[in-house]
Amino acid sequence: MNDTFLFLGIAAAVALLFGGILGYVLRGFLVHKKLASERVALRREAKKMERARSSLIYELVSTLSATLSYQRVLEIALDISTRVLSGPNGNVASLVSAFLLFDRSDANPEQMVLRVGSARGFTPADQRQTFEGVNGLLAETIERGESRSSKSVNQDSELSRVIALRSCEGAYCIPLRAGLETYGVLLFAHKDPDFFTKEICELLNIVGHQAMIAMQNARLFDDLEQEKEHMMEIQEEARKKLARDLHDGPTQSVAAIAMRVNFARRLMERDAKAAQTELEKIEELARRTTKEIRHMLFTLRPLVLESKGLVAALQAMADKMRETYDQNVLIEVQSEVVDKLEIGKQAVVFYIAEEAVNNARKHAQAAHIWVRLKLLQPDVAMLEIQDDGVGFDLSAVDATYDNRGSLGMVNMRERTELVNGFLHINSAVGKGTRIQVVIPLSEDAYDRLRNRGKAA
Repeated sequence: MNDTFLFLGIAAAVALLFGGILGYVLRGFLVHKKLASERVALRREAKKMERARSSLIYELVSTLSATLSYQRVLEIALDISTRVLSGPNGNVASLVSAFLLFDRSDANPEQMVLRVGSARGFTPADQRQTFEGVNGLLAETIERGESRSSKSVNQDSELSRVIALRSCEGAYCIPLRAGLETYGVLLFAHKDPDFFTKEICELLNIVGHQAMIAMQNARLFDDLEQEKEHMMEIQEEARKKLARDLHDGPTQSVAAIAMRVNFARRLMERDAKAAQTELEKIEELARRTTKEIRHMLFTLRPLVLESKGLVAALQAMADKMRETYDQNVLIEVQSEVVDKLEIGKQAVVFYIAEEAVNNARKHAQAAHIWVRLKLLQPDVAMLEIQDDGVGFDLSAVDATYDNRGSLGMVNMRERTELVNGFLHINSAVGKGTRIQVVIPLSEDAYDRLRNRGKAA
């Protein structure tokens, strides 16, 4: 009997122990299953967020690629930046962002400062701020040319002036750089000093890179639009110049011929000898008018430049000036210079010389005009147009040039830029005029001349 109770007791103890072990195992299994399920859910949520961010980045790239408005690029980049960083655990309510772009200072046009191009979270007063970018996070980002972060932006020597940043601690600054040129920076700030994790910084770098590409495209498009408008203005000015030249030259001459023919016809009835003299004068006037028209056609398109080159074109221009206007033009060209000038640059040099000579003929009252083309250095050429005329006050002419009808000097300056050249005009009343165009024949020469001009 006792053995039976002992056996039952042991069996019950074993059953309880087995049940406890089984319950513990089952509870562990359920917990493990729950954790596994949560991990799966987290992975799904992470993949969902990753797909959403990838979709937003794709949207950013597509939208910016299709946008040619400079300001629109800035707005889109800031808006999508906020959306990229948002998520179930992403607190972007305190996110502040801004494009700070280089522009000329109002106080000193030669100094560049950073202005707010577009911003999110900035007050109106903040958007009027300018920054020199010589201290703190801005200077560090610009000087190193790489993204930089800070955990005390509210104490930054320059950025602490921004009201919107006084409640922020963490900041991330991305340089907007293309090649060796820096356009400005893209700044993000948040109240949490640890907000800008490695993952977030990588996303923002993508945004900054795409924004820079879109800004370049928008700027190139804007430059093309301005160039198109400029070309239309040049064409319009050329038409006006042609109309003025026709009106002041051949048109007046043809009208005079018609009047004198009528006079000669009536004169023939009274005095045949006088009528013959008048007809000879009419013939001379017609020949001179023909020469003027041919000179105008030569100016519009000098075929000799295309067929025989720059030296022949300059000499033909001098001959026509002497033949048509009795203007003495002397050409002095070093042949080795022409060999080093590209065909396109030769055409630009010709038109600069033609413009300068024509201006001197009209205004200088000069007995002689010299056109010289020579080498200053093995890779630097100089075109010089000099006259012994009355000269002029250069500063006074520049001050009133917008109100003048002619665009001679503007044309010369613009054509000089086409050959990456540098234009210098020296003139004084009673002392004639000297125009010099220094033309670099290589990239190294251009850099030397540009740096020398900056130093001067």
